[in-house]
Amino acid sequence: MTSAPAFDQTIPGTASEEVEFISLSHLNPSTELNPIRTRGIDLNYFRTYVRSLEEGGFDYTLLPYGSSTADSFVVASAVGQLTERIKPIVALRPNTTFPLVAAQKLATLDQLTEGRAVVHLISGGNDAEQARQGDYLPKDRRYRRTSEYIDLLRRAWTEPAPFSHEGEFYQFDDFGPGFAPHGSPIPISIGGQSEEAFRIGGEKADIFSFWGEPLDDLRGEIERVHAIARAAGRTTVPRIWVTFRPIIAQTDELAWQKAHSYVAKISETFSKSAFGKQRHQQGAPENVGSQRALSFAEKAELYDRALWTRTAAVTNAAGASTALVGSPETVAAAILDYIDRGASLVSIRGYDTLADAVDYGRHVLPLVHQELAHRKATGRRGTLQAEHLGNYAEDYRRYATAGQA
Repeated sequence: MTSAPAFDQTIPGTASEEVEFISLSHLNPSTELNPIRTRGIDLNYFRTYVRSLEEGGFDYTLLPYGSSTADSFVVASAVGQLTERIKPIVALRPNTTFPLVAAQKLATLDQLTEGRAVVHLISGGNDAEQARQGDYLPKDRRYRRTSEYIDLLRRAWTEPAPFSHEGEFYQFDDFGPGFAPHGSPIPISIGGQSEEAFRIGGEKADIFSFWGEPLDDLRGEIERVHAIARAAGRTTVPRIWVTFRPIIAQTDELAWQKAHSYVAKISETFSKSAFGKQRHQQGAPENVGSQRALSFAEKAELYDRALWTRTAAVTNAAGASTALVGSPETVAAAILDYIDRGASLVSIRGYDTLADAVDYGRHVLPLVHQELAHRKATGRRGTLQAEHLGNYAEDYRRYATAGQA
């Protein structure tokens, strides 16, 4: 059992005052629990899914990118028209779109959504996947390309007169002025755990994203990003985005019953390479984020209040895969632990994708917002974290290990 931290009502100095919630949009009902062989878009399902995010109080949705997936720009535009408030996050690999064209596309999306566009730049963590679309640069050069890409995006959005450029990766003459965003320059997010990712993210990104990992380890990584930002002379530091795959039920005990059922199904799905891009994710992962996730999973299955790494272990840490397990109150308390460490963007997406998104909106988001409103009104923490201990209590550990050999 993890020792419970001392709790009082003092708000930690590292805590974010506000939080916004992100989910990933799904185009059809295929899931890791119940894979359906399809590469298409189920339009009715997609409409229902994104509207459920808006109704549930989510603020953003990520439109993922892969060599064999739907185009993230087009899907983001659809999200913009199907919702009034959700901010679409376009996942973009710099090798797929010339930066000035990307700036034009993103500004167009921003105009159509009246300032809701966000871009998440993916430098590329797998050489074979990059090669599928003709990108043969080694990883260190991919990150240097991302750095140049960020500079050109911002110049295309803000330069008042034509400009030329001759860099390591891009060259052009007399471009501009470019097509402008709706208002302010569009937020740029990057993620990753490599040295190059930290350097570029700390120096240039508006948002830096992490997968869910133990609290103290994540806090150290946040401090690392912010130190790089300050050393670069920045007056503001990147916002911190952290991603989890919560498994919730009415009680902690029921949540653990669901979690054990889920992981058995997920393990079977991945062993058969029956879902999405799994056939491209066999063997030891190349990206540092997946390596870290698997390292945590090897050391322990449970961390802190509710972080479960078994889901990462059975999926070879293929993408964001660590879970938070418990009742809505326990999971909300765990999310608040990360907010207290400095996260201000929290991405939660489930394994039963649509049903989980609806449940999060009904049962988890309101608890987090209620606690943050209490803090704002009183200057003190509420009692949610003190009352719902999760792995800091003996019963939770018993539920987590029930039925295991």
